[in-house]
Amino acid sequence: MSTRRQFLLQGAAASLLFTRTGWAAATDAVEVSTPLGRLRGERMASGVRAFRGVPFAQPPVGDARFRAALPMKPWSGVRDATRFGAASLQPYDRGIAQSEDCLYLNVWAPETKQPAPVFVWVHGGGFTGGNSFAPIWEGEQFAQAGIVCITVAYRLGALGFLDVSSLLGKEYEGSANHGLGDVVAALEWVQQNIAAFGGDPTRVTLGGESAGAKLTDLLLGSDAPASLFSQAISESGGADRTWTSADAATFAQAYGKLWTDKTGTPVTAMKTADARQLIDVQDSIEKSYPRHFPFRSELAAPLFKRWPLQAMRAGTSAGPKKQRRLLLGTNRDESALFLGPHPEKPITSANLGNVPLDVFKPIEQRYAELYPDMPADLRRIRSVTAEEYWIPSLRVADAHVQAGGTAFVYRFDFPASGHFAGETPHASDLGYVWNHLGGAKEGNEAARAMAVQMHAAWASFILGHEPAAPGLPAWPRYNLQTRPTMLLNAESRVENAPLAPEFALWNGLLEQR
Repeated sequence: MSTRRQFLLQGAAASLLFTRTGWAAATDAVEVSTPLGRLRGERMASGVRAFRGVPFAQPPVGDARFRAALPMKPWSGVRDATRFGAASLQPYDRGIAQSEDCLYLNVWAPETKQPAPVFVWVHGGGFTGGNSFAPIWEGEQFAQAGIVCITVAYRLGALGFLDVSSLLGKEYEGSANHGLGDVVAALEWVQQNIAAFGGDPTRVTLGGESAGAKLTDLLLGSDAPASLFSQAISESGGADRTWTSADAATFAQAYGKLWTDKTGTPVTAMKTADARQLIDVQDSIEKSYPRHFPFRSELAAPLFKRWPLQAMRAGTSAGPKKQRRLLLGTNRDESALFLGPHPEKPITSANLGNVPLDVFKPIEQRYAELYPDMPADLRRIRSVTAEEYWIPSLRVADAHVQAGGTAFVYRFDFPASGHFAGETPHASDLGYVWNHLGGAKEGNEAARAMAVQMHAAWASFILGHEPAAPGLPAWPRYNLQTRPTMLLNAESRVENAPLAPEFALWNGLLEQR
């Protein structure tokens, strides 16, 4: 599958697999007074208060391009918060509003007398696509469970994950971490403002799926203040999407050369050029660069002093970080979304996110030896799923537990229908976690029951309990000896160390840094 096609699928996975028309009707306007100023939102028919398009940082435009997010300035009067802000600029239209001015978040808050726990959701999209307002993660359901739900945007691609310091000067050092830094800025906004919405800033769960989960996992292993969040949810993540500074500079130089070739202007023009030109060059280099997902965070201060997994294992600060709880897992057939349900072509470097092809090829051969009777197309899905999601996620769980943290691990096995019938591809968990099923699934009794159960388990975790729901078996804490894993399906069950022989194939990889 081409990089372009893969990008489209990953960036728009939610809208491709799950659609939901319209928003719950609002009944009246509602205002809230924050430390930055007043906001006017809407009270939904359920009683949930919704505030959309709330700025959490100053617009990263003009001289602020390629620079760290700055705190939002106070405003006078009442600011309208009934419309979503734009998504970060990205290739292809996708029918959504896009802008360089994109640092906005959305809040769904219950009516509550006691401070409520907070769930901050980071969208996926391969670090180059996605948005914070897809209907599938509209937060009314979590708010009805007594949780303040927030979805956040962040800068994507060249605007958020490109180290331009070797092109534009040392004052731009760390620019490959600005997308991740935007999430930190949103968490800082939560600490300062969420009490105005009835939220408890001491009970913040940071979570996301795909790129959002990877950003969450990176922050678990970063030097960001531990007080910004106390729990994390990682759906199809991992902490390996990081360049060394040397790799980041090499990629930036390639980007700069392509910029000059395509635009006929020097790299200094990147500071003031139309931002869409930056995205056009981004699209071109993604298709030609020898490493997949070249836009990624960088191992650089102030967020990283060492590899994230190393920091996780060490428990980078006494107390709060060690006590964080983690809910983490992957889907059984993640890579079917990108490779296709029955891939026939050999795996190439364009299919791999974490290891070079020469490292992967021996592992692929060992898969053939371990599963000689398994069809080759399924082995391709299984091996690439492990490389990109399953093994990196378990490395995070292992490191977190090793440092004294608590983790609950799952694998989502509930089969999809239609094109991916019988498989559980990437993003197929989203409609269940958010209890937003679309299309034929709305009338599928088993799917409805799965959605109710998973959403309840996630809400239970966010509320500070173990992930539990009626009909779901007791979910044991993860440990390094037996590796208990909840296999989520129509009849969920706990299995110790599922696919242990396959897991062993990856010994020594994606864990030593």
